[in-house]
Amino acid sequence: MTPTSPVIVIIQARIGSTRLTGKVLRPLAGRPMVGHVISRAARIPGIDGVVVAIPELPEDDPLAAYLSTVPETEVVRGPSEDVLARYLLAASIHRAQTIIRITADCPLLCPEISGRVLREFGRSAATDYASNTLERTYPRGLDTEVVSRRALEVAGREAARIADREHVTPFIWRQPERFVLQGVRDRQNNSDLRWTVDTEKDLRLVARLCDAFAEARAEPDYEDLLTYARLHPELASINREVRQKEVEA
Repeated sequence: MTPTSPVIVIIQARIGSTRLTGKVLRPLAGRPMVGHVISRAARIPGIDGVVVAIPELPEDDPLAAYLSTVPETEVVRGPSEDVLARYLLAASIHRAQTIIRITADCPLLCPEISGRVLREFGRSAATDYASNTLERTYPRGLDTEVVSRRALEVAGREAARIADREHVTPFIWRQPERFVLQGVRDRQNNSDLRWTVDTEKDLRLVARLCDAFAEARAEPDYEDLLTYARLHPELASINREVRQKEVEA
């Protein structure tokens, strides 16, 4: 069984991130960080398009200007704080029936892992939501969530908490008695590794990983990155003290 088409990747991005303002446009291996996320998301098998959903604030105009230069990338601008509404707007404009949620602070996103989450989502027509974050076994920074348009619209109508609207999917994954959820696990627990970018230290670590593969002139896949990280455990000390912001309970 395949996910209902169109299958659209929606990447949320903004300039005004609180811990590292403007991080999505920070240079990483020769181009803005969000450019890495887009190119990797575009290689997820089984998708029909990539959309970047950004706020309609003037401060995000430079981000919109950069995105206009990225081939085959659509941009939708919507509410700044109500990210759930921004996703629903993007899904409506592009008639998405299956939505892959990606955040723009994951420049080492691995297309094959995201593709696996999409395949697991498609195994049953009853599935509302699948992700590799329900139980963390992959490194943080490879986060992929797949959600049906129907479930997202229910959340859009009913979610009232600020945290549910800011983080898009908690309304869904907090109600397993109501929505059909599917978790995706790594073959072993690698959740101790942090490859997302929220701080300068995170950016420094990711830059080191990118530089390690620069001579190959190719985007390293998950196995390449994992092997290198385990062979160089000192890299994890760069951002070991960084703590992820928790979604409000």
